[in-house]
Formats: sequence, C-alpha cells, structure tokens
Amino acid sequence: MTAEIISVGTELLLGNILNTNAQYLSRELAALGITVQRESTIGDNHDRLADFVNEAKRRCDLLVFTGGSCGRSLLRRHAGL
Repeated sequence: MTAEIISVGTELLLGNILNTNAQYLSRELAALGITVQRESTIGDNHDRLADFVNEAKRRCDLLVFTGGSCGRSLLRRHAGL
C-alpha cells in the first residue's frame, strides 16, 4: 500500500512552525508497512487544496491529512465528514 501525507496550513509554508506531524506520520506508516511516496504541504486555500487532493488521489492508495482548519472544513464539505 502506498500513501501520501498532506500537511495543510499556511503557517507551515511561512516557516512559523516545524512540521513534526509529517515526521511522526511517516515513521508510523512505515512501521505498518505502508510506503509513503510523498509528503506535501499546501496553504489554507479551499480551491488549491481541492485541486491538490484530486491529483493526489491518482498517485497513491491512501491520503493522510494533518493540520489546518481549512482541510477539515473541505473534507467535511466534500466527503460528508
């Protein structure tokens, strides 16, 4: 199984905080035998995030999201979460 970690948050892109979530998730997924193919960071913009998710769905089996209130709102709206 392959995965992509998508970190959401403009604060990550600005360097305001360190993305330790991606590091942790990569380690835990590897321990489960899941190959992380890519880690990406995208800012808090609904349209860009939606486009990015649509592209990422074609690249791997599992998308793992971390951070960002924009990401949660978008997922609720599009995935009924």
